[in-house]
Amino acid sequence: MKSGAVKLTPEQEVAFDGNPLQQLSGPRYFMLNKPQGYVCSTDDPDHPTVLYFLDEPVAYKLHAAGRLDIDTTGLVLMTDDGQWSHRVTSPKHHCEKTYLVTLEHPLAEDTAQQFAEGVQLHNEKI
Repeated sequence: MKSGAVKLTPEQEVAFDGNPLQQLSGPRYFMLNKPQGYVCSTDDPDHPTVLYFLDEPVAYKLHAAGRLDIDTTGLVLMTDDGQWSHRVTSPKHHCEKTYLVTLEHPLAEDTAQQFAEGVQLHNEKI
């Protein structure tokens, strides 16, 4: 082949060095309980990534729909569907998210009340 832009029909088979390549059909979605110490990035030379947990032949094509910090644990949604990822992460689509936070020290009563009333961030109540 001289070009990577070749259209195939579902009946056609593609091989590399005589070995048939598997065609993936449709977008893929994974739910992952991210442990502490891993990053949501798909490529990080300094830290292990969440892709370590996915036994997928083309895991490198996946990305996290949203992010959790390296020290944070919880649900990470992995996909190769960019449109879906945008719908669930873009603030303009108002996809509600709920977070459960465990604190090292209890909040002061007035601080807890401030959170309950909402917090201003960039002139927007969140």
